Amino acid sequence: MARVLVVDDALFMRKMVSDALTKGGHEVIGEAADGAQAVEQFKSLAPDVCTLDITMPEKDGLEALRDILVLDPAARVVMCSALGQDAKVIESIKAGARDFVVKPFQPGRVLEAVDKALA
Repeated sequence: MARVLVVDDALFMRKMVSDALTKGGHEVIGEAADGAQAVEQFKSLAPDVCTLDITMPEKDGLEALRDILVLDPAARVVMCSALGQDAKVIESIKAGARDFVVKPFQPGRVLEAVDKALA
C-alpha cells in the first residue's frame, strides 16, 4: 500500500483517481488543485507516490514535477493528463516521471502506473 498525493485542477478527476487508488488498496493522504499546491503538499506530506496533471493553473504539472524532483530526486511521480501527445509524454519521462496515464483512463491503468512507480 502506498501513500499517494493526487494532483489535478478538476475536482471530479481527483475523485476518480482517489477512488481508483483507494479501491486498489492505496491510501490517498492529500490532494492539490494546482502545481504550486502540489509542491507544498509534497513537502509537508512526503508521499510515496504523487500523481500530477499537466495542465493546471499557477504552476503546470511539468514545472511541479521538476520542483518536486529538486526536493527529492528519488520522488515517484505519475503524470495523468488529457494531453496524450507524444512530446508531452517524452518530456514528462525525460524530466523524471515514472509513468504517464492518458485521460480518460481506466481505473486499472492508474493502479498499474502507481504500482510500476513503486517497483
